[in-house]
Amino acid sequence: MTDREAYQRALRERSPRVRERIAAAAVRSGRDAAAVRIVAVTKGHPLAVVEAALAEGLRDLGENRVEELAEKSPHFEGRGVRWHVIGHVQGRKARGAAHLAALIHSVDSLRLAGKLSRLGEAEGRRVPVLVQVNVSGEATKGGFPEADALGAIARVAELGGLRVLGLMTMAPFTSDVRTLRDTFRRTRRLLEAAAGIDGLEGRELSMGMSNDFEIAIEEGSTMVRLGTTLFGERPG
Repeated sequence: MTDREAYQRALRERSPRVRERIAAAAVRSGRDAAAVRIVAVTKGHPLAVVEAALAEGLRDLGENRVEELAEKSPHFEGRGVRWHVIGHVQGRKARGAAHLAALIHSVDSLRLAGKLSRLGEAEGRRVPVLVQVNVSGEATKGGFPEADALGAIARVAELGGLRVLGLMTMAPFTSDVRTLRDTFRRTRRLLEAAAGIDGLEGRELSMGMSNDFEIAIEEGSTMVRLGTTLFGERPG
């Protein structure tokens, strides 16, 4: 069995169950499952995973590293892939992220926001981004601290080369439901509090991964970043 066949078989088995879980979580929170987008995280997998994802109708694909995105994306030009950068973007990688991604989830500093904005303005366009917030306070997580988030969102939103479409967060890696729910709820409330900020164009909430996406949806997520639950563990 080829890599592509193995991924396709895994996805045919897993994707319907994942979609059922998304739908059930949406129903529990009185939402429409169609309002929740899957960003299938292909990082660390070979090109075969992208082929399998496309065959399953998954078009929003997430990569952590800009260099890995730069390696994969040329193979799928014209195939309708919407690439998402979901990991930390180093300043020297900002140009690649701005050129290759349909959406950058991880704008975690004013310095990065400014660099992306300048790139957009130089090319006469606006780069779509989410502002990353860190409401858990974990030192290992990127993003603007909760106490500073509203001010940071306002400063990012006023940059002319960006389209600020919402927020992203990463929850602690824990099985404690109360901790997870609190993280996602506080992020949603930040977005609600930011609703009146000039330049904040969207209400996207990128939150929830393979271990916690149902709770994230119950708390308002519009994009869940799923890798392991769709594709299994990364090879090697």
